Amino acid sequence: MIKKFILPCLLLSVLAVSAQQKLVQYVKPIIGTSKMGHTYPGATVPFGAVQLSPETDTLSYEVNGKYNGDVYKYCAGYKYEDKTITGFSHTHFSGTGHSDLGDFLIMPTKGKLQLNPGTASDPKTGYRSAFSHNNEVAEAGYYKVKLDDDNITAELTATTRVGMHQYTFPKSDQSHIILDLMAGIYNYEEKTVWTYVRVVNDTLITGYRQTNGWARTRTVYFAMSFSKPFKSYGRKSYDAKQAYRGFWGKFNQDKNFPEIAGKKLKMYFDFDTQESEKIKIKFALSPVSQENALQNMRAEISGWDFDKVKMQAQSTWNKELNKIQVNTSNDNKINFYTALYHAFINPTTYTDLNGEYKGLDQGIHKAEGFTNYTTFSLWDTYRALHPFFNIIQPGRSNDMVKSMMAHYDQSSLHMLPIWSHYANDNWCMSGYHSVSVIADAIIKGTYNGDANKALDACITTSKHRDYEGIGYYMDMGYIPAEKSGVSVSNNLEYSYDDWAIAQLAKKLNRMDVYDEFIKRSNNWKNNWDKGSGFMRPKLADGTFKKVFDPKDTEGQGFIEGNSWNYSFFVPHDPVALIEVMGGKAKFTARLDTLFTMHLPDEFFAHTEDITREGIIGGYVHGNEPAHHIAYLYNWTDKPWKTQAQVRHILNMQYKPTADGLGGNDDCGQMSAWYMFSSLGFYPVSPGSDIYSLGSPLVNNAVLNLENGKTFIVEAIKQSDKNVYVEKVLLNGKEITNHQIKHSDITNGGKLTFYMSPKPKNK
Repeated sequence: MIKKFILPCLLLSVLAVSAQQKLVQYVKPIIGTSKMGHTYPGATVPFGAVQLSPETDTLSYEVNGKYNGDVYKYCAGYKYEDKTITGFSHTHFSGTGHSDLGDFLIMPTKGKLQLNPGTASDPKTGYRSAFSHNNEVAEAGYYKVKLDDDNITAELTATTRVGMHQYTFPKSDQSHIILDLMAGIYNYEEKTVWTYVRVVNDTLITGYRQTNGWARTRTVYFAMSFSKPFKSYGRKSYDAKQAYRGFWGKFNQDKNFPEIAGKKLKMYFDFDTQESEKIKIKFALSPVSQENALQNMRAEISGWDFDKVKMQAQSTWNKELNKIQVNTSNDNKINFYTALYHAFINPTTYTDLNGEYKGLDQGIHKAEGFTNYTTFSLWDTYRALHPFFNIIQPGRSNDMVKSMMAHYDQSSLHMLPIWSHYANDNWCMSGYHSVSVIADAIIKGTYNGDANKALDACITTSKHRDYEGIGYYMDMGYIPAEKSGVSVSNNLEYSYDDWAIAQLAKKLNRMDVYDEFIKRSNNWKNNWDKGSGFMRPKLADGTFKKVFDPKDTEGQGFIEGNSWNYSFFVPHDPVALIEVMGGKAKFTARLDTLFTMHLPDEFFAHTEDITREGIIGGYVHGNEPAHHIAYLYNWTDKPWKTQAQVRHILNMQYKPTADGLGGNDDCGQMSAWYMFSSLGFYPVSPGSDIYSLGSPLVNNAVLNLENGKTFIVEAIKQSDKNVYVEKVLLNGKEITNHQIKHSDITNGGKLTFYMSPKPKNK
């Protein structure tokens, strides 16, 4: 009789856990806003086109014609350490190490009109305001702050394509709302190419802004609506005198003139306000037209109920967060659900409600049967974020691959995206990692498009000879150090990407392609220097570069890293890597050294992206190339060291505080690493259907999959001391090879870890 009740009881337990929980309470968007995290605290919805968030300074990208290093701190526009706010703009990247965006900054003020933002040291010289974190609230889908200088409370929320503002004013006959069309992130003097504003009536404004920045041909259209008619309005132009200005000078365009155009414009709108009167704004975006922006606004927010929009945003977040339900400590829950929140910010929706979007060819296209996405930070996100989507967001992952294929079709260079946003490829970082994302999605059964066409796009991209040394790579099997400052890292990343292409070709039974690319995937061996025991720059004559320091990040052939970390970057063939490094024992000792060595201060002299907060020994967790390394112990005789290091990284590099991220979150990659590792498994080599096991941080978790099935992770005797795994069962059967398959997850089932305070030497 007892046996008969086991399954029903288990089912009831799962159903009880799977009921929707209030998980938005654990999301703290303020995490990562200090130091190196580069996240923003403002309002957005899952994968939303609008990211409505405060800016805390106005630093220029350049000073006296040279790069201004301090601007790096403002990749997300907001820096927790700052004491003033300059306004609230509608577009932001989350966690990046370079930037753009910051469009359409709005700032409420009262008193004498000031259109200059002023300075942080003396905010009263401009429209910026002092603020305190004591009067600041940052939640999923909602942001609130008191602007102390004018006693105005600002509140923000959003839908997918519309930002909604609510400003509570004091009594004044000089209340203003400023629309700064010059403001931006990573701004510089010539960044704004053109701006157009049309005042349709006393509550509605439309227009667009074209910029030349990280994306060199980016145009964003807007529609802005006020809940209350303004009594007057005007503009100030900061344009330099032009040789030809037409005959618009017949009008006084500075005051109450309905059609404004120029490169450097600021608008203002004047109001009379009563004590505690709320003025609300709906601000919609479109990549296509002012008309589409207006349609987006009217469809997504029909009225003026701010609390209703906030509630909808948080309800949407709660539904998404409930795709994974974890049982762990409160701090770990905050870290986990904030990581899940950050993972679900990017990529961002890049279609209007009618399906239209602007393509790389600058033409207007319609996404038929899919949502088009942008913001593909692929050097970062191919490693864990996109594999994470293949489990938790397979429908969106499918659309993301279709978006990449649309990008390829519209590209004049016939290349898949490298780092794309807003109908542009900014070509940032190295590799052609879209092929990894595509291969991973097809191999795991996520993509329902033409797989052979996708493979052809991967092949064409990988053979673009004049891109980043690919021609040398194809002809010589490596990139000569004289030809590229990042020759070694490019070779390593191309080798991995080619392996991913080979796996896709094998799945599609295109064995000629498989043979070609599996051979190319061994090119990493051409930078392996047996003499020094490191990956090392090789010259065109076949000799290794003589001046070489494996700890240095400058001039050694690597991008954002050193040879100590990059020498482990063969995620597709750990067995071969172990062999060239002298076998399992020597490989284990080498990993031990990486995690325990001391890096001298000069290591940090030439890099913005790496600081001590993101380092354990010489292992750089704060940057992506090393993210798989802790799992490599699984290929040695000491897999328990993977378990120990993973738990160490989880506890050291992620904290529920503003400075709680040890490096740039990079559009969710750091967060995806945290979630995978907290659940006890990680995709060491995307393009494979294998996940490597680690040491789960959660007590248990339920993954509610899109196919209606559930996958349960359970850690028996979980504690801070019990970081080692005594045994693992999958659906009651013991796992001995430290890995599970993708189908083990998507078929539903239960993964049980038995935890112990002592390592198991097998």
